Parts: sequence; structure tokens; C-alpha cells
Amino acid sequence: MQRIGLLSDTHGYLDDAIFGYFKECDELWHAGDFGNAGLADQLKSFKPLRGVYGNIDGQEIRGAFPETLVFSCEDVKVMIRHIGGYPPKYNKETKALLLQERPQLFISGHSHILKIMYDDQLQCLHMNPGAAGKQGWHQVRTLIRFVIDGKNIRNCEVIELGAT
Repeated sequence: MQRIGLLSDTHGYLDDAIFGYFKECDELWHAGDFGNAGLADQLKSFKPLRGVYGNIDGQEIRGAFPETLVFSCEDVKVMIRHIGGYPPKYNKETKALLLQERPQLFISGHSHILKIMYDDQLQCLHMNPGAAGKQGWHQVRTLIRFVIDGKNIRNCEVIELGAT
């Protein structure tokens, strides 16, 4: 069993409350737009970190994180990509990767819109944790916490950090 803390679009701002919400997590996953390498380092020093770079990230982040990350967690194949869209409105490149990789869990960021929905056509759960940072048009900063246990994705919790 793995407890996952999921965030995105921090844009250089890291709320201290994140450390409390994610203290029981085994890993942190960041879906891009870290904002700076110092923020990524803070997360890495707290928990093991997986992530992808986003469109606002500079060379330091792009050198440390890929554009697309595909891996297994327990018995679930996961794909993370910052700009991806959502079911069924994926961008063309992401749709091709989803068809090629066939993950059971697809995570994206970018939109600043928290969304958790199942894609029946691809048999894949999609998660977008919204935005944890203060920059952007979103009104409330959000995170997701969940568990992967074997093939099961469960105990999904939406966490609101407060207004931007």
C-alpha cells in the first residue's frame, strides 16, 4: 500500500500546511509548474518526489524532471503529464501517449481546475489536483491525497488549502 500526496501548479509558492496534510504519505507527486528548484528541493527533502515539468518551469526544473512520466505504483500503471486535458478532451499528443501506454491512472495539471473523473473509453482514472499555488485565476488552492493498494485506487481526499 502506498499513500500518495498529489499537487500541481505551485508556481513557486509552497504552503506550510502541505507538510501537515502529507505527513502520512509515502510519496509526493507533482504534476508540473513547480516554479523553482528550491520548491522541488523542499518537497524532496520531506518525502520521495516524482514529478514532471510544466510550461512555466525553467531549465533547472526541466533538467531534473521529464515532460511525461510513466511508472508503476503497486499494480497500477501511472502516467503524469502537465498539459494533457481531461476525458474525453485530451490534447492530441497526450491522447496518443495514453493509447500507447494504457495507464490505469492519468494525472495532469495546468488548468488549475481540480477534477477527478473516470474515462470509460480508456479504462483510466484521471486526476488533476487543481493548483496549490497562489498564482492563477483559481479561487481556492487544492491538493489530493489517496491510496494505491495493489490494483485499487482508494480513499481519495480533496484538500482545500484556502483562498488564493
